[in-house]
Amino acid sequence: MYSQNGEDGVLREIFRRIGATNRYFVEFGVGPEGRERNTRLLEQRYGWTGLLMDCCAPVGHPRVRREMITAENIDDLFVKHEVPEDFDLLSIDIDGNDYWVWKALHTRYRPRVLLMEYNSAIAGDESKTIAYDPGFRWSGTDYFGASLLALERLSRTKGYTLVYCEVRGINAFFIRSDVCPYVERPFEEIWRPADYTRGKYLGLARFFWPRGVGHRPDQQRRMIDV
Repeated sequence: MYSQNGEDGVLREIFRRIGATNRYFVEFGVGPEGRERNTRLLEQRYGWTGLLMDCCAPVGHPRVRREMITAENIDDLFVKHEVPEDFDLLSIDIDGNDYWVWKALHTRYRPRVLLMEYNSAIAGDESKTIAYDPGFRWSGTDYFGASLLALERLSRTKGYTLVYCEVRGINAFFIRSDVCPYVERPFEEIWRPADYTRGKYLGLARFFWPRGVGHRPDQQRRMIDV
């Protein structure tokens, strides 16, 4: 209803199956106003509360906190905004240092469900991410984020299980392994390639874009292995 690729429906179904605890979320990378985001349905229809952050939010916005999120400050931001150590949902979509920010987040913060955008322009058998740059801003190319395999390997070190990728091959869903009700599936069955022709916001573009057309290649920078 309020997310770009049906993420809010997937989240609703996940929490229908595993239940919720404190119904607290953290989502960053929500845009300046936070209208199109993954947690809005949970907040407005099901009474969830939580923290929204974005570097482009207007100063003094009543709902979205203006913060530039980096690997160096993510723990401090959680302390600043009084995020509980155990909460239900973390959603990360900053089109850049996603892998490094999640890696840097202290293990005392243990969301039960994690939703992250992955770079599906990278083949499913490659574990790659952008080189860390705290000042990185996405330029609209295919140089952003991390591959699904890189995120899946990182998730294992943090005690999470990859359970699903939505149909456009943009977002991946992880559940903390100690509360995950699913039998682990092979990675190859979950990974999806990019399909930018799907989605309710593309309008007529789906008739003119061939399947899989996405962001233009970055000729200057290369992803690194992790």
